[in-house]
Amino acid sequence: MLKKSLQILLCVFLLTSAESIAQKKNKKNKNAPQPVAADVKKPDGKKEPKPYKKVIDSTAVTQKGLIDVHKVGDKYLFEVSDALIGKEIMTITRYSKTPAGGGIFGGEEINRQVVRFEKGQNNTIILRSITYVIMSPDENKPITKSVKNSSADPIIGIYDILAYKKDENGKENVGSVIDMTAAFDSDLQTFSLNPINKQLLSIQAFQKDKSFIQFIKSFPINTEIRTTKTFTTQAPQISRTPMPKIGTDFPAALDAGVITMELNTSFILLPENPMRKRTFDKRVGYFANGYDVFEEDSQKSDTDIFAVRWRLEPKNAEDAERQKRGELIEPKKPIVYYLDPATPDKWKPFIKQGIDDWQEAFEFAGWKNAIRGEYWPENDPSMSLEDARFSVLRYFAAEIQNAYGPNVHDPRTGEIMESHIGWYHNIMSLLRDWYLIQTAAVDPKARNKKFDDKLMGELIRFVAAHEVGHTLGLRHNMGASFATPVEMLRNPEFQKKNGHTSSIMDYARFNYVAQPEDNVKDLFPRIGDYDKWAIKWGYSYFNGAKSEEEEKALLNEMTKDAYKNRRLWFGTETSPYDPRYQTEDLGDNAMKASEYGIKNLKRILPNLIEWSKEKGEDYSELEGLYNSLVGQFRRYMGHVTKNVGGIYETPKTYDMEGNEYEIVPSSIQNEAVAFLNEQLFKTPTWLLDQNIIAKINPDNGVELMKGIQDGTLSSLLSYDRMARLMETSSLNKANYSIDELLSDLKKGIFSELRTNTAIDVYRRNLQKAFVSKLIDAISVDKNVSANFNGRRIVIADTDLPSISRGHLIELRSQLRAANALATDRLSKFHISDLVARIDKALNPNR
Repeated sequence: MLKKSLQILLCVFLLTSAESIAQKKNKKNKNAPQPVAADVKKPDGKKEPKPYKKVIDSTAVTQKGLIDVHKVGDKYLFEVSDALIGKEIMTITRYSKTPAGGGIFGGEEINRQVVRFEKGQNNTIILRSITYVIMSPDENKPITKSVKNSSADPIIGIYDILAYKKDENGKENVGSVIDMTAAFDSDLQTFSLNPINKQLLSIQAFQKDKSFIQFIKSFPINTEIRTTKTFTTQAPQISRTPMPKIGTDFPAALDAGVITMELNTSFILLPENPMRKRTFDKRVGYFANGYDVFEEDSQKSDTDIFAVRWRLEPKNAEDAERQKRGELIEPKKPIVYYLDPATPDKWKPFIKQGIDDWQEAFEFAGWKNAIRGEYWPENDPSMSLEDARFSVLRYFAAEIQNAYGPNVHDPRTGEIMESHIGWYHNIMSLLRDWYLIQTAAVDPKARNKKFDDKLMGELIRFVAAHEVGHTLGLRHNMGASFATPVEMLRNPEFQKKNGHTSSIMDYARFNYVAQPEDNVKDLFPRIGDYDKWAIKWGYSYFNGAKSEEEEKALLNEMTKDAYKNRRLWFGTETSPYDPRYQTEDLGDNAMKASEYGIKNLKRILPNLIEWSKEKGEDYSELEGLYNSLVGQFRRYMGHVTKNVGGIYETPKTYDMEGNEYEIVPSSIQNEAVAFLNEQLFKTPTWLLDQNIIAKINPDNGVELMKGIQDGTLSSLLSYDRMARLMETSSLNKANYSIDELLSDLKKGIFSELRTNTAIDVYRRNLQKAFVSKLIDAISVDKNVSANFNGRRIVIADTDLPSISRGHLIELRSQLRAANALATDRLSKFHISDLVARIDKALNPNR
């Protein structure tokens, strides 16, 4: 198990199924040696291998490659060379064509796994699925036997050898011919959809009579299999009472009762000379893989965790020495991404530029021309978009507003072998909304319903660079934006030189802090200081290092030196405690940054009608933009809230100074609550622009405001956050506590009690929500728990009910006193109601 501080997903889901082929029992002595030579007579009824030319006759159409494939009639015969026996092969299955309306698209990966051909008994070839869970580094040690006994790999196919290929002298067998037609024209899970995918897509029975192999092509290091598969689907349930349904109803299935899709499976040989692993370091943001390792001399098992990255090596020893002297050299094999020819022509140059932008980062690691984007060559029959030899950015005609950047890597070493980036057409709609809502106050080009091609192209370039970063092995660095002081976000010279975040891998979309008077022009993320450093860490070639351990020592010194510069820090995307690591935020102080952001939202909101209008169109565009603006405001509230009960998490090693965990200072937590009282709990009526709301909704925004305030209050008073506050304030009274939090909130939420002013509907809703949450805390069930650091904390057994009860008693006294002075009729009703609710909660049996 990984320690909590890693907090990364390292699991590789390799789902397999068994294909059984009936065999008659061997009548020989069961104690006899199991392997059967080619010339040994088989049991009665078992067909013996035939002469090669009788099986691969003159009618055979042959393709040479990783596996020689012979098409004889309607059969596909694989000639598995003896040299391939025991070698590990990655199989990757992707959709080539999909039915419309199911949320799946041609080019997307379905599954991947490693397989291996083995010699079986009685003239058979076995195909196994290989899972990397536990390993032993030394094959000659006794413990290796224990590892093998505990990690049997499943058999997914056993195939009769139809003929043996002889060597040039016609004496020795050098290959075995097997019929693998049934593996591909059936529904064998390894080369089809797994049960989870089928359930999500409501797929049921495989239709053999409507399924077939389109073609199989073989190349030097890979073999490609294209199939057409047809399935029945689950019929829609008709019921008068709504019932939950798992799965998608394809329109084609509703019309025809079946769906048909095309799949492509790639067999690609894993490197015979595995790449040297680079030990994972939680101070640098790389995806990782790993497995448990059992060594002969160890006293416990260890976990070998290594970074996922491409293999970049010098062409020769002379180049390696030149690079060591500081010269840039070209790698033996550069990283190339092809653009799907289905990509609209006007966006291709921008996407290509987003790929090429990474060249500068690789120069920091000593490489030139290490990465590039290429247009897909026209009319080249040797290339296929699903071919595992090629990395491709696939363009999907889909309404999904997203893009993603996966990679396929060698599970033994982390070597990335290829990537298929997914790009959905409607990502442009999301980019338009983001950019308009975040920058229209300072960029006139953003004040349009439709952006011009240059602006949209630059937005596309930014997203392409971000997704390519993932395919290079880089995780999100959610702490990068924290390295920029808030006031520097308003400095045009600083922004021109550094940008608003030190990493394009952050979710720091656009500079929403810059004010109109600042004259800041650089509003886009770009490949920054951290990205260059991270590429240097992952792709530097250490010519003198003789082992992984020597590399690790060199990298550790590099990392410690990098930690002197805050812009080179990595901030994990998985920390629930650290307010420095958040999505969509900017700057080193969420309160200051959000205040600037709100100022810009107030400038943008009155213009939404003008910027979204089009003759003859309804107000759906306006509604979408208004919802985006409200969503941006909600994000600001979330950014601030995370400071309360926050804990800084800075990965450290024994040879570094300082602690890994530090409590967010009380002054910052207090500042966060003061911000929420001022910007949210004091009703932000500016959001409720009736000129807009009356065009898109029948209501006046009361429930909208209630939802925003209640959502933030629920997060602020969540049991997990309360558990952290109790823990962090237990030994040091200077740390922010639950008592202080509730006192600060009461002062803001119930300010009318001190001033004897009328309580409007928004505040009445908010005050009821606050009281309800305290009542819930004093009557919490024993089964209710919080989670902190992986531990279950029973809330009923903590101080939270006691503190909440004390605050309810105090609040009841304040309400009673205020009620005697209140003159507003609805305010008096409201206060009386709150007193009654508190009375009932404190004395439930009265």
